[in-house]
Amino acid sequence: SDVCSSDLIEFTVAKSERISLIVYNILGQQVKVLVNRELNAGKHVVNFDASGLSSGIYIYKLMGSSVNLTKKMILLR
Repeated sequence: SDVCSSDLIEFTVAKSERISLIVYNILGQQVKVLVNRELNAGKHVVNFDASGLSSGIYIYKLMGSSVNLTKKMILLR
């Protein structure tokens, strides 16, 4: 799993489809929905506004009909 401390999440979508990008805390509780809409094929960059979240490890899940990705990130304050 990739570890990033940046506020940007980059990903590529193979085809135009509905994508959801959801952030969970280490307990598996949903803390933010970053994307839940139709996206065009290509590279996308999403800003992760972590205001209100404490430092620690978070998991984000990128889900669509052609993509299913889970990555770990470390939020540093």
